[in-house]
Amino acid sequence: MHPMLNTAIKAARRAGTIINRASLDLERLQVARKGPKDYVTEVDHAAEEAIIDALRTAYPDHGFLGEESGTHVPAGQQDTQAQPEFQWIIDPLDGTTNFIHGVPIYAISIALAHRGQITQAVIYDPNRNELFTASRGGGAFLNDRRVRVSGLTRYHDALLGAHVPRSASGSAGTQFEGLLSGCAAARRLGSTVLDLAYVASGRLDGFCGYRLKPWDMAAGSLLVLEAGGLVSDFAGDQGWLQSGSIVAATPKIFPQMLGHLEH
Repeated sequence: MHPMLNTAIKAARRAGTIINRASLDLERLQVARKGPKDYVTEVDHAAEEAIIDALRTAYPDHGFLGEESGTHVPAGQQDTQAQPEFQWIIDPLDGTTNFIHGVPIYAISIALAHRGQITQAVIYDPNRNELFTASRGGGAFLNDRRVRVSGLTRYHDALLGAHVPRSASGSAGTQFEGLLSGCAAARRLGSTVLDLAYVASGRLDGFCGYRLKPWDMAAGSLLVLEAGGLVSDFAGDQGWLQSGSIVAATPKIFPQMLGHLEH
């Protein structure tokens, strides 16, 4: 295992301990709004601080991009606008709305970008103690067992994950109507990082996300690719981290999803 991936796993498990402890007494949570339907708790902040502390201790010359705390430049870097050679992209609790309602569908996401390319990925579900990991060129794993995307070929049999406007099947916006009505069923789990991890492990056959942030996609995109899947933005290009629009799926389902989006 790559040493940077091993460090990220330790950081994720440390955050998982914080989250699991807080989940035992949800009534005491202090919840704030970042925007419409966008919540944050002290658990999000504590988990992110624990992750950054663990990673910074091991790699003080690395940069960080956290959902809650924003951008941290490496120690000694003078140009605060320059892209660091190594940058950790962190979502300490993806699925906060689920968490505060006691719905056990949320996860921690940590990815490492080297010169803009994602090279290490960890997604940790502290409820199920499921650890999804990937290193570029090294495959994707769930709790040390190698995983692959599903072998499904027929779109009308596909189970998709979705993070799109009004994503319930049959009531989606015009751009997504065909995409979601043509498959067997669509699910909105409330945690994009788990959607992507589930595509990588064959539980979902594809995922479509809209208006997402880098920390929603970074780790999951590498997992899907290393599990034999395909990932792109809605135009079929490699700009999903910049556009916030992503399609991830098995090799057979992927072009059919893009076809629906084009129409």
